[in-house]
Order: sequence, then C-alpha cells, then structure tokens
Amino acid sequence: MISKSKYFFLLTFSSLMMAFGVYFFKFPNNFTFGGITGLAILVAKFSPFTAAGFNLAANIILLIIGAVFLGRKFGFATAYCSLLLSFSLWGLERVYPMTAPLTDQPLLELIFAVALPSVGSAFLFNMGASSGGTDIIAMILKKYTRVNIGNALLVTDFFITLATFFVFDIRTGLFSVLGLLIRSTMIDGFIESLNLSKYFTVVTSNPKPICDFIKDDLHRGATIVLAQGAFSGKDKYMVLTALNRMQSVKLRNYVNEHDPKAFMLITNTSEIIGKGFHSI
Repeated sequence: MISKSKYFFLLTFSSLMMAFGVYFFKFPNNFTFGGITGLAILVAKFSPFTAAGFNLAANIILLIIGAVFLGRKFGFATAYCSLLLSFSLWGLERVYPMTAPLTDQPLLELIFAVALPSVGSAFLFNMGASSGGTDIIAMILKKYTRVNIGNALLVTDFFITLATFFVFDIRTGLFSVLGLLIRSTMIDGFIESLNLSKYFTVVTSNPKPICDFIKDDLHRGATIVLAQGAFSGKDKYMVLTALNRMQSVKLRNYVNEHDPKAFMLITNTSEIIGKGFHSI
C-alpha cells in the first residue's frame, strides 16, 4: 500500500505526462484518436474554441454530470486528474502556443502522441483512477444500462477518428487510425508490465532454509505442499510463493547456490490479489 503523498505525486505526474503528450504531439498534428481530446481537435476546426479550451469546458461539464449521477462513487482521484489535465492543456496553450508540429517527422510524433498518454493512463488505471472524459460517460452507462462499455467507447473513438479523413486529409486520417490501433493495445501492455510479478514453485527435499530466506530476507510469505517424486517415489516439498522482479532474482540465486538439486518453476503473472500485493 503506497503512502498518500506518493499516491498524490503519481496522480500528478501521470496527468502531466498525458498533458505533455497530448499538447506537444497530438494537437499540432491533428491526431484525433482517443476520447475528448480527439473530439476537441475536430471541434476546434469548425468553432471559435481551441482544442485545449474545448477540452477544458467539456471535462468540467462531464465532471458536474458525473458528480450528479454517480455521487460518492465518483472518486476524488478522477476529478483531480481530469481537472489537472484540462487546466494543464489550457495553460500550455497560453505559455507555449503551438502553430505547427515540433518536427517534420509525423511518425515519430505519433509514437510520442500515443506512448506518453498511454503510460500516464496506465499509471492512473493501475491506481484505480482515470483522466475523466469519456471514462465518466462509461461509468454512468455502467451504472444505469447494460451497454457493453468497452465496445461503446471503441465505436465512439472509431467514428471520431474516421471523421479525420473528411475534416483534415487522408494522411492525417491514416496516422490517426494507426494511433488508435496502437493505443488500444499499449495501455493494457503497460498495466501488465507495471504489475508483473513472479510466481515460484520450488520442488525440494529441504524446504526450511528456502522458506526462512523468503520470510527473513525477502519479507514475503510462502506455502509448503507435501508431494512425492514420480520417478524416485521419495517425499518432496513444493514451496509456493509470489515475488516482485527484484525479489525473484534474489530467490533464484539463493536456491541455485544453496540447493542446486532443487527444481524451480518460475511463471510471470500480473494478477496477484492478497496481502502485500493488490487488494480487491
């Protein structure tokens, strides 16, 4: 469980990372994939609003609607991140106006336009927060309807991206479609990477030293299961434990050094629910 100060810092850092990627790489290139910021680019083309200005107005309205319809379930973290992201974009527009892309390499800028917000979103989702926008609509739909939220948001993003071909040009539209395809898989990949842990099954004849090392040095728990060797017929023990990546290296080295005859199965996992890991 992280401290409140670290939690607040990560919320702030993630939101600012998203703002940086959206403002410096997404807005100047008219990449329209992804929720309210994508819609803001289209609206800015045909209205007196700037992309950052429309994003701020839309998110404030959505926050009010979310507070009305969701009540206490509407978390502080989502409200904070949504406002910080919106005001950051609005502030950057005044401090550093962008009249053209930073470089003449649209593919390079597309990578940053996708990667920075995706990493920021992954951090937020991993902490049980979001940046607001269409996520607020999804939360309301989930509460009051049986609509498949994931599919609904995907269809919405698709039509916003499709409009790029008509509002701007084919080149921008193709880049936006590519960004949508990459973004749809990148966030899940980042979340899985953040949560990646190692699940150990150690088959040994002498489990006590290994369990003592896990408890005393790694400060983790373990489970011992009595087993029998299929070939030898002798009693064996399986030591089961889950560790983060740094701890897993230490345990692997310890077992290799102190019990070279032990048999280890090491599995990657990103879903561990329990004390010391994630809570439901």
